[in-house]
Amino acid sequence: MNGPDSKLIKALHLGLEISQIKDIDLLLEKILTEARRFTNCDAGSIYVKEGDLLKFSYAQNDTMQRRLPVGRKLPYATFTVPISSSSIAGYVSLNGSILNIPDVSCIDPVYPFSFNSRYDEIGYRTRSMLTVPLKNHRGDVIGVLQLINAMDACGSVVPFTDNNDDIITYFSNAAANAVERAKMTREIILRMNRMAEMRDPKETGPHVNRVASYAVALYEAWAARNGLSQQEIDKNRDVLRMAAMLHDVGKVAISDTILKKPGRFKPEEFAIMKQHTVYGADLFSDIYSDFDESAAVVIINHHERWDGKGYPGHIDPRTRQPLPGFETEQGGARGKRGEEIPLFGRIVAIADVFDALTSSRCYKDAWDCDKVLDTIKEEAGKQFDPELVEVLLECCLDSFLQIAKLYPDQHASPLAAP
Repeated sequence: MNGPDSKLIKALHLGLEISQIKDIDLLLEKILTEARRFTNCDAGSIYVKEGDLLKFSYAQNDTMQRRLPVGRKLPYATFTVPISSSSIAGYVSLNGSILNIPDVSCIDPVYPFSFNSRYDEIGYRTRSMLTVPLKNHRGDVIGVLQLINAMDACGSVVPFTDNNDDIITYFSNAAANAVERAKMTREIILRMNRMAEMRDPKETGPHVNRVASYAVALYEAWAARNGLSQQEIDKNRDVLRMAAMLHDVGKVAISDTILKKPGRFKPEEFAIMKQHTVYGADLFSDIYSDFDESAAVVIINHHERWDGKGYPGHIDPRTRQPLPGFETEQGGARGKRGEEIPLFGRIVAIADVFDALTSSRCYKDAWDCDKVLDTIKEEAGKQFDPELVEVLLECCLDSFLQIAKLYPDQHASPLAAP
């Protein structure tokens, strides 16, 4: 089946598909990817409404992506623009209607905006543009989808057609409702983390967002190297990102005298502190979804070490007892080693340490990026999975630097490239 009917059916399927994605960042990426595929365009971006501003939240550009080494994602800067008629995105947000511009260099003077050529300072040439409001079920605009440079069958840039406006409108409305649900899910997770933050000031919103984003970037690069299907990658990274945000939620069960103690722990205090992995995993012991399972895996395994010297080891989080056959001579649980540690745990272990070392705390300054990378490289095969360290060093540094800028701590200096 070809023509409008087939496109409508595809849009219906896409609407159902995006409704299954729970994480807001991954959802925005999926929305933009599918909208670009649907309209056969080269580039695009998504703005999300935050108060009286539009936040430039995600961008893709096939032409620029092809100039990068395989496995690297195109970096982009986030920024905000006022919701006003002075910008194309702002105008569409206010107007609430699709805007089709055949050539941004020849915008009809009747419009109050002009194209901001700053967007093309990266060596790209924007010509055609389709800007679409994202409206929720109440008709409120919650964001703007901007598609750039429609391509014909020969790969030449052409204007966007208006034949698919009804279908684009359906898809954008479905996307808006999915975004609202994902934002609600993110807020619930952040509230769980704020409970931990009340107990341990290190567990901030920016920290958990960075760790989760680092984990997804590392997973994607590892998965691409190992030939996983895109379907499997998409499924896994959604649950990984949400699970990674909860890696230290078990700290809510640790007393303030331990959590807020200045200086080093005594052995008996550290033994109590290590239990946060078990307490957190126990919160997700009743498995109702892939997310529950992934959260439990991440929480209980992110302090394990590749060499088997981590914690809590092979333990049942409900009984707090070693699993049969994994007891040490002292009666404790043997630490997991190598690939006994689930992949998600090995990934979040690196993400958590990277963020801890590159962040300033009341008791330490942030390390520079070179020192952090040298330390992680030195720990390959000891604390960390050596393959994942290799993937980080070869493929993920640009993404990590971009993530650090996206979720900065208050009063923190930006992480500089090595």
